[in-house]
Amino acid sequence: MDRRKFIAAAGIGVGGAALATPHVARAQSTQWKMTTAFPPGQPFYSTGPGSLTDFADRVRTMSGGALDIQVYHAGELVPAFEGFDAVRQGIVEMNGWVSYFGAGKVPAAQFFGAVPFGMSTQGQNAWFYSGDGIDLWNETYEPLGLVAMPVGATGVQMTGWFNKEINSIDDMKGLRMRIPGLAGKAYARVGVEVKLLPGGEIFPALERGVIDAAEWVGPAQDKILGLNTAAKYYYTTGWHEPTTVTELAINKAAWEGLGPELQAIVSNAAAACNTISHSWAEANNAIALKEFEEAGTELRVLPDDVIAALKTEMGPVYDELAAADPQFKKVMENYFTFKEQHDIWANASEEVWHSQLRDA
Repeated sequence: MDRRKFIAAAGIGVGGAALATPHVARAQSTQWKMTTAFPPGQPFYSTGPGSLTDFADRVRTMSGGALDIQVYHAGELVPAFEGFDAVRQGIVEMNGWVSYFGAGKVPAAQFFGAVPFGMSTQGQNAWFYSGDGIDLWNETYEPLGLVAMPVGATGVQMTGWFNKEINSIDDMKGLRMRIPGLAGKAYARVGVEVKLLPGGEIFPALERGVIDAAEWVGPAQDKILGLNTAAKYYYTTGWHEPTTVTELAINKAAWEGLGPELQAIVSNAAAACNTISHSWAEANNAIALKEFEEAGTELRVLPDDVIAALKTEMGPVYDELAAADPQFKKVMENYFTFKEQHDIWANASEEVWHSQLRDA
């Protein structure tokens, strides 16, 4: 056989390396739309490493263009919190948000987003990838015609921004605070007036005094929204969100139409962004936090009696939701059973290491 014909037939490139051209690259391009609940230009969520745009770019590259996902951020195609229903209705194929934004529609889904006094990113990912987490996620969404998977993780979050000092649980009463999810229910039980606002509305609400406090993510993401210029006090301990997972919800009929090769590409791109986004947050939070302190932000720790009261109130919150929803109860019991097991290792490894590091 002619040498050039042999090289072309064998798919061998310069230097004898095989050309990694996926089979899917030869397929007809599939065009998908993805909405998000996050404002355009928001690092971590909308732009940059590990973002939803990065996810779409990775899918496009890995598939050789066989799956082309156009990303529409909050308000560009639908309002911030309406993308989930748009996927259910088949208007778009994908939506990226945090599952607690849809707590009123699917209470059990909150365990796939953020769990007060729950597991760290390491534990949450262990539950997803080596426990029952993703299977339960898809079981929960089966009646809605959706499949889901993690596509981002913030790591531990901050309590948030406050326009007054919090010295005791009494200071929480009557406070108007932007806080979503299960944590919002505990806050409400201690007298906080809970508000649910999309990211793009937090700064003006805090700056104008419509709300007194707001939780968003962590220093790096909060800096982009300018929250340090809207409130003076920045409180820590992420009791409410030890990690927060970005959800990728996919229309099930569209998913099944992809075929196994493209499904594998989507799943692996999502898993990559889940890790990369967390790494971005870990790398940038310290930088932003230092800038805040240098600019006059007062970093505080939420008082022990506030944490104790909120932990006490989480019990009735879980009990009430479990009594009203069998799927919530099933997911909750599985989650906390896994957490109890994971805590054995976490307490013997990271907890000890952090304790020794503080005391060194």
